[in-house]
Amino acid sequence: MKRTDIKKYIATLLLASLFIGCSDILNETPRGIYTPEYFKTEKGVIGGITSLYGNLRYVYGNGYWLIACEAGTDEYTYGSLGDNNSKDMDLSGAGSLNPSSSRSDVLWGRAYSDINTASGIIENGAQIETISKALIAEARFFRAFDYFTLVQTFGGVPLDLGAGELKFNTSTSRTSVRNTVPEVYTKAVFPDLLTAITDLPDNGRVTGGVTKTLARLYLAKAYLTYGWWLENPKNIPTYPETPRTDPDGHNAQWYYQEAYNIATAAIANPGPFGLQQTYYDVNLAQNDRNKEMLLYADHTESSEYYDGEQSHSYNTGGSPGNFAVWMATWDYTGLESATTADWAGAKIRSVQREAAQAYGRPWTRIAPTIDVVTKTFTDKAIDSRYDGTFVTSFRANWNKAGVKNEVLYNANGMPVYPGDAILTILDEEPTTPIDYSNSVYKSNVGAGVLPGRSDFVIAPSGISRYAFPNLWKLGTYRTDNGTGLGQPNGSITRPFPIAKFSELYLVAAEAAVKGATTTAGQSARELVNVLRARAGKWNWSNNGNMAKVQDNSAAMIAATPATITIDYILAERSREFFGEGYRWWDLVRTQKWSDLASSFEICGTTPGDHTPKKGTRNIQPYLYLRPIPTGQIDGMEMSAADKAAYQNPGY
Repeated sequence: MKRTDIKKYIATLLLASLFIGCSDILNETPRGIYTPEYFKTEKGVIGGITSLYGNLRYVYGNGYWLIACEAGTDEYTYGSLGDNNSKDMDLSGAGSLNPSSSRSDVLWGRAYSDINTASGIIENGAQIETISKALIAEARFFRAFDYFTLVQTFGGVPLDLGAGELKFNTSTSRTSVRNTVPEVYTKAVFPDLLTAITDLPDNGRVTGGVTKTLARLYLAKAYLTYGWWLENPKNIPTYPETPRTDPDGHNAQWYYQEAYNIATAAIANPGPFGLQQTYYDVNLAQNDRNKEMLLYADHTESSEYYDGEQSHSYNTGGSPGNFAVWMATWDYTGLESATTADWAGAKIRSVQREAAQAYGRPWTRIAPTIDVVTKTFTDKAIDSRYDGTFVTSFRANWNKAGVKNEVLYNANGMPVYPGDAILTILDEEPTTPIDYSNSVYKSNVGAGVLPGRSDFVIAPSGISRYAFPNLWKLGTYRTDNGTGLGQPNGSITRPFPIAKFSELYLVAAEAAVKGATTTAGQSARELVNVLRARAGKWNWSNNGNMAKVQDNSAAMIAATPATITIDYILAERSREFFGEGYRWWDLVRTQKWSDLASSFEICGTTPGDHTPKKGTRNIQPYLYLRPIPTGQIDGMEMSAADKAAYQNPGY
């Protein structure tokens, strides 16, 4: 497949380059323009659909999009090296969110080119005898997927790209009218997904291809989200302003019931999909593309050409490379150990930057809060999801850097060898106070000492913007490191997860909490317990770096409260999907953002700062919609008043 940069060509989509940014298209033949005639060929349809898969990489795996979805929630705040990208999105006083700084521009700049491509395929591809309904349904899924993502993020968005609502546009247009939220859902999202469910196969046309199960997940999510929007329990404003009524005459409860019905139907008819046996296996890099993954932005180590990149060896922080997890990685590479037991001799960097899932490139832009460790992940001894989400044990790998020392000396002057823990962020507060100010065995990253331990330690209460648990689940993985450190500065050559089969259980459970009538064996508690039971099964201790075969599923089920609430569903969603880019939407959908994220605790930005400080956020109702990007507003040929009216209020 050839990949052609069309930045230099005349744009054929809505608002010309404003809705496009830079748009790469996977195609057999280099093309600057998609025309109706092109989509009336089998080659054109296949090329257009291929571009829809390829373009997922420009959003999912993009570190700035991850910041937009995570910073400012109860999962993440800005890190010690946070810049305006993370500080502005965090809303905690260090920056100010505005149309120029919002990193939701990552989505806006990509979605409309894909929507127009999908519309071209839908309009013209059906005229080709060799093109099946299933192939057209792939384009329908992607159009609905993009519109659903946009309407959750910005409110009502344009359905007319210049040629009429949901029509393929081939002319430049510099005016635009935003549709209302109900129009986006009932004209675009729901119809396309319903058709996709009918026409898509159980098994994907290609590896990672869209399927009936995936379409059911997104229809269930869309019904659930729209039900919340109709109900609007906290009177959050919408834009463009419109009554909270459904054009099809249904109420919120109807949509909750349909969300439940669709999600449970997908669980009952999974096709080739299902849950992994353990949570660890879901996110283990060697097990990528497993049966739990419904959709991902694909990458491969074997081909830079396939990934659309100049080089896999170095990424400066741009798409289509996968660099998201760097944002949530602190600089563990500062860790030092001594060459002598008395720590009087030379010091050596004992944990080197490595292209391995626990390590990778440390950018320290966002950091999990203390509350994540102490409140979200409370049952660490039996619930494997904390261990299967984070790196909390940083292990010696100096030998892979060519350092010849067989042994080094660490906390308490004790010997450590390659593979031993150099620093551990503890699961719980120790009963013996940590000595953070030891004058002999002085950690250069400000970690402390506990008696009898060779590893330096940080308590949960000492987690800071500087040093924190890294996000293991999205980490780097390569098979070509040999005996060395590999290429940790290159784009991550793993697929980035977008949708998982496990989410069906939590969507159905949330709908049940909202009043959907349930079927036998599929109450909210029973649905949640499917995932909690799985979370209790261990086959490996990630941070212990050893086999751990335990089945705590009964204890996990017993610990589930008898009555499931929305707050509990949100806690389970965080434990299941932490750091994967779900959180802002979850809090906005349920209107729990201010309740759960307006305050948090974390220590400061410097090594050795282990004094928790309270952070606060003033989450005003208008912030429940992201601003339309400045580039969009500035580029339209409209009056100043019309431009002002186009922008979401408050910005």
